[in-house]
Amino acid sequence: MAALTVVSLAALGGGAAPPRAGDDTCALAPGALTVEDLPAGSSVLGCAAVGRLVTHAGAGVTVPGPGTKVSVDALTADGSLHGFTLEVAADGTVSYDLTDTAAHARAPGAHHHARASAAAPGRARAACADGAYATTGHKEYDTYEWFLGDGALPGDLAPDDARRAFEDAIGTITASRNDCGFGDTVTARARFLSRTGNEADVDRDARCLARDGLSVWDAGDLSSGVVATTCSWSRAVPGGPDALREADVRFNIRDHTFTDRLTDTCSNTYDLRSVATHEAGHVFGLAHVGQSHESQTMFTNSFVCSTTARTLGRGDVLGLRALY
Repeated sequence: MAALTVVSLAALGGGAAPPRAGDDTCALAPGALTVEDLPAGSSVLGCAAVGRLVTHAGAGVTVPGPGTKVSVDALTADGSLHGFTLEVAADGTVSYDLTDTAAHARAPGAHHHARASAAAPGRARAACADGAYATTGHKEYDTYEWFLGDGALPGDLAPDDARRAFEDAIGTITASRNDCGFGDTVTARARFLSRTGNEADVDRDARCLARDGLSVWDAGDLSSGVVATTCSWSRAVPGGPDALREADVRFNIRDHTFTDRLTDTCSNTYDLRSVATHEAGHVFGLAHVGQSHESQTMFTNSFVCSTTARTLGRGDVLGLRALY
């Protein structure tokens, strides 16, 4: 299981002490910051960094207040990893998880086959043999209550149809639906509340904005290489995974096409429920698994014209069981 890794100063390439409260070297330049500008060990209070954007390897998050962790996870068209975690301790100290979680996924005795289409030979066997999973360090201890945005939706679906598709995808996670014969022992819960005029707290560059207190699923414009993005915020729980406070999901309908009904003539179109199930996995604490784990729903790429990620693989189920 992947664990949170606090990035040391050495890992960031600096040997000097990080800026702290009262340190006159703590002045931050205007504009977006990098993890080098606000290194691990910095004080967001002394540096007046709360509300500032911090970027890393093309991803970005807005610095939250003390006692909060924010993670961005983007599903990319080429399968490359795109995301990181920033945590602010109760005293205002910053730490990061910049780890390539897919490279550290737990993979006991896995067998690997690529997921190429909905009917790929051997895919079910591969999915049920591969035990790889990774987690982000948070979970939903109560019930994930979510809203549907009131703007355009993936696949040009009507609101009720989009809600049903998202509910089904979220239900795949909470009920750990799979074709491997694994029973449901996962205690995660979710409930749809209503439509809302609020938007997912995600900007056009697939970066996390400041949270507004509502977990919203919607669609809009993201970076062209990003298919969908999940931003999640959580708070520390002594002795356990962090407690989820909010998780927003946005689909990129400017650059990518989605459908809830794949046909034999499908071309360069994503199955909405497959992508939504992947994003729901992030909501409930699953991280990406990468190369050689294509049969898992949490693989870094949700393949076009394929419905196979609508159900979970062995590793996906094991990851949920580890959390719930």
